Amino acid sequence: MLWTQSRLSHHIARMERRGLVTREQDPSDGRGAVVVLTEAGHRTIVQAAPAHVESVRRHLIDLLSDEQIDVLGTVADTVLHHLARLDAQG
Repeated sequence: MLWTQSRLSHHIARMERRGLVTREQDPSDGRGAVVVLTEAGHRTIVQAAPAHVESVRRHLIDLLSDEQIDVLGTVADTVLHHLARLDAQG
């Protein structure tokens, strides 16, 4: 997702006000912050997960053939490997 810093900050502030996350100083960079999921944030994700999974299944997985699901898996693996390489680069 390509969000501006202002937009991201606004969304994090909203989640903070709802008690879903906290901001902590980044120990490796005093100018930055690390966003930490709270217990309430974790509970919210756990509560939302079943409906989210059902929605993805209904609007994506159920529409695909077995062959298309295999292709989707290959595409997902490619993206995940790319992201892992980026993460390893720092």
